[in-house]
Amino acid sequence: MSQAPKDRPWLIRTYAGHSTAEASNALYRGNLAKGQTGLSVAFDLPTQTGYDSDHVLARGEVGKVGVPVSHLGDMRALFKDIPLEQMNTSMTINATAPWLLALYIAVAEEQGADVRALQGTVQNDLMKEYLSRGTYICPPKPSMAMIADVAEYCYKEVPKWNPMNVCSYHLQEAGATPEQELAFALATAVSVLDELRPRVPEEDFPTLVGRISFFVNAGIRFVTEMCKMRAFVDLWDEICEQRYGVSDPKFRRFRYGVQVNSLGLTEQQPENNVYRILIEMLAVTLSKKARARAVQLPAWNEALGLPRPWDQQWSMRMQQIMAFETDLLEYGDLFDGNPVVDAKVEELKNGARAELANLQGMGGAITAIDYMKGRLVDSNAERVNRIERGETVVVGVNKYTASEPSPLLGEDGGIMVVDPAVEQDQIARLEEWRISREDSAVKAALEELAVAAREGRNVMPASISAARAGVTTGEWAGVMRAVHGEYRGPTGVSGAVSNKTEGLEDIRDAVDVVSDKLGRRLKFLVGKPGLDGHSNGAEQIAFRARDCGMDISYEGIRLTPAEIVASAIADSAHVIGLSILSGSHVPLIKEVMERLRQEGVDIPVLVGGIIPDEDRATLLGYGVARVYTPKDFELNTIMMDIVALVDSSAIAAQ
Repeated sequence: MSQAPKDRPWLIRTYAGHSTAEASNALYRGNLAKGQTGLSVAFDLPTQTGYDSDHVLARGEVGKVGVPVSHLGDMRALFKDIPLEQMNTSMTINATAPWLLALYIAVAEEQGADVRALQGTVQNDLMKEYLSRGTYICPPKPSMAMIADVAEYCYKEVPKWNPMNVCSYHLQEAGATPEQELAFALATAVSVLDELRPRVPEEDFPTLVGRISFFVNAGIRFVTEMCKMRAFVDLWDEICEQRYGVSDPKFRRFRYGVQVNSLGLTEQQPENNVYRILIEMLAVTLSKKARARAVQLPAWNEALGLPRPWDQQWSMRMQQIMAFETDLLEYGDLFDGNPVVDAKVEELKNGARAELANLQGMGGAITAIDYMKGRLVDSNAERVNRIERGETVVVGVNKYTASEPSPLLGEDGGIMVVDPAVEQDQIARLEEWRISREDSAVKAALEELAVAAREGRNVMPASISAARAGVTTGEWAGVMRAVHGEYRGPTGVSGAVSNKTEGLEDIRDAVDVVSDKLGRRLKFLVGKPGLDGHSNGAEQIAFRARDCGMDISYEGIRLTPAEIVASAIADSAHVIGLSILSGSHVPLIKEVMERLRQEGVDIPVLVGGIIPDEDRATLLGYGVARVYTPKDFELNTIMMDIVALVDSSAIAAQ
């Protein structure tokens, strides 16, 4: 019997970028030499949120979670000696997606590439930014129009490019159930297609539908996750055929890339994360019907800090072993006709259909943002509660916690630390860029961009012209802010008195006692300084504090230290809790503490985030009262720490 030809492996990517365009370019070329088959670019938070590297909000954030790209020169350096016409490049960028794609096209043109031959993806999904990741800029309606601008432009000018990558990844990171992940992502895709439909001839619409791709998450419950992927395939096919009348099956194909779950990576016994990552990859590779088109894996040490090149190589080798050493790609789908799998897939589809119908009844994803955000915060609270109660076992965290020291951590702590000098170097290059460009060309390009945005024209042509003229990321986004305004997303955390008191009676009694001593309800201000939009931790702390009877103040993400200190004084806060996961904790916390001292205010400050031990000592030296990291998963312990700190402050004040 002759054997069927092997399937081609998925695109093997590593999500990478840090420090500077030059350093990231060296990393990319090194990874390509090691067998990586596609690029996946991580941009730093100022680039993602439309600020130049010298903006006040960019302080401490430059080059931390990705590469800074402030202008065409940075993009040029990022892809030096990498032929873009031969690459498949994924760019994880959303609010500034039109701009970064414009820069990419401009660099490709400089390389002499055929722009119509470019292949890759811009994520370009603002909905999940409002719900979970937080790098949005403008309100939903103009943001949706810009998503459609990119899709319409690519359909005409860059036909092999995926112009929109519906991202359910961060929904799961925010605590979504599988049914919510399915429904919220598909509702987002529907809202985008509804926006796009009037823009193209009816006969061409199926082709455009076929360019929409997805970026998903795979968690540790890999049977459920694999069934979720099969459910995604079926539901997308159903929506494309029934709602949009797409008759050609190839345009209804569910095309997706994946990064497996980072939420479940543990600071405790971090070497166990290698097994978690491998198991999670099975969910998106085992079933041929629902196999990912591209896979990027986190590194084992991402709960500790920024992975080193060796750590990323180790994750890439995991993919290569699966693709080339095993016989997985020699067979058809292993699960077709399996009654257990079929039953679970139907259960997930039915749950997702019910939630989709609910969202459509509200008017669709855009009008249901507040509802979806609230549901995610509630679901995440349930997830945290199950871990605290031991109902969900996390090895090394709430069970089997005895451990030998890990030899993988080494003298460098097992992570890479970005040199603080990188920020000043990047700012110096930005200043040189501004001096070297032709001001009149920049001014004309920005005026044309503003006119296009105001008139509702597609902003891509004007953005590409602006890229060529030397416009910066902050200037491009500044035009969008001026034309469309800024947006502040919902927090999902109500300040109303909570009736969720089960298991919290002792803490609520302690809060009552200290509140009596204070003469008013204990006031807890939760703040997120800087550009870090990972708000899950802050939301869960605020949520639990409210349930414990505290008077909470949580304004959401993207605040300056000055704004946080002003709010603490205006609210007469008794304690401040600051959450930062982007690695910018040292400069931002230092500024908060200095401003509190300048104002003569003595309020205990707690800090939570991915904070190395040496940085913990630094923060305590600044006067921070407590430092928490992901291993401090018992929120009730943190709540009692808050009560004790405020109680001692109240006694000292008497």
